[in-house]
Amino acid sequence: MSDLDWVPEGIDTSVPSIARTYDYLLGGAHNLAVDRAMAEKVVAALPGTRDLVRLNRAFLRRAVSHLVESGVRQFLDVGSGIPTVGNVHEVAQALDPRCRVVYVDKDPVAVAHGELLLAGDPNSTAVQADLRDPEDLLGRPEITRMLDFDEPVALLLLLVVHFLTPGDEPGALLARYRDRMAPGSCLVVSHATADGRPGTMRRAADQVRESRSRDNLVYRTHEEVTALFDGYELVEPGVVGCALWRPAGAGDVANRAEDNTQVWVGVGRKPLDGG
Repeated sequence: MSDLDWVPEGIDTSVPSIARTYDYLLGGAHNLAVDRAMAEKVVAALPGTRDLVRLNRAFLRRAVSHLVESGVRQFLDVGSGIPTVGNVHEVAQALDPRCRVVYVDKDPVAVAHGELLLAGDPNSTAVQADLRDPEDLLGRPEITRMLDFDEPVALLLLLVVHFLTPGDEPGALLARYRDRMAPGSCLVVSHATADGRPGTMRRAADQVRESRSRDNLVYRTHEEVTALFDGYELVEPGVVGCALWRPAGAGDVANRAEDNTQVWVGVGRKPLDGG
């Protein structure tokens, strides 16, 4: 079918993808019927889903802008999905064209489309790899050619850590990334929570699981998300609701107060040597 020409050969188009579902919720065009069906089921269970996705993208913009203004010029966005309009490279390079960005996703569709979108940008690339294998990911030549890990790098983990199970030991896993990064590097996390509206959030997670997605949501508390920043100095205002991290205007905040704290977010900086 011509409308599936952008899907890499061998992809099972009967199974929904988190990356393509996120693209749909952002209003993108690179998604399939199974992705849209899963998205609509989640929206039915959690009516504020589209606002949560929008707030997360707004947080990305504010966090990346802050990091560039703080001197960071290298960005590693893991679990990036499809790098559509308003993503890391556009935000960072608008402030400094020298910024280098690597998008990483395990979904081959997200990576294939990312390669097309970034074809004319020598300072950005997309790579297929898995967050759960930092040694493989950080050693990829296509990544090490773009990023110098002896200099500060911002590791962006936006709406992806909640797909790690307790068995993945997310705290220990993120520590392996931290230990590889230079002093002055940063960690940016956004993570869905069931601290508020637990019943509603459980129903949303059930819809993801029942849609045959290969990823399942694992909500974590404010304390658990804060613990992910072990070894980092939290940037003010610390770990807060998505809309409450340095909002710049009305568009950064949802009308429903509960939507503003449905995702915990934070930015941490690895201390400088001797600091």
